[in-house]
Amino acid sequence: MWSWVLHRITGVATFFFLFVHVLDTALVRVNPETYDSVIETYKNPVVGLMELGLVAMVLYHALNGLRVMLVDFWSKGPQYQRVMLWTVLAIWFVVMIPAAGRIFYNMFAGH
Repeated sequence: MWSWVLHRITGVATFFFLFVHVLDTALVRVNPETYDSVIETYKNPVVGLMELGLVAMVLYHALNGLRVMLVDFWSKGPQYQRVMLWTVLAIWFVVMIPAAGRIFYNMFAGH
């Protein structure tokens, strides 16, 4: 049940990110100086944490989407759905460690 709720939340959140991303990227055609100033406001730790959350959400949504497809279209999917959920969470955790490291590096050391 919670995986279903989290899948919906991550899907909606990703949609809203894409909506904002399209809007701020469209600024480059309207006024490049405004675009540059908007992008400059993104270079702070709060937005870095939001980026980390975005990566976490997209990764979970993608991995869980594969699990949902297997449950729906594989004859043994319902039988193994719990094992697949734990597998999704394990893969998510393993991939998030280097992703978080890279994002934190960009936030504090890189530029």
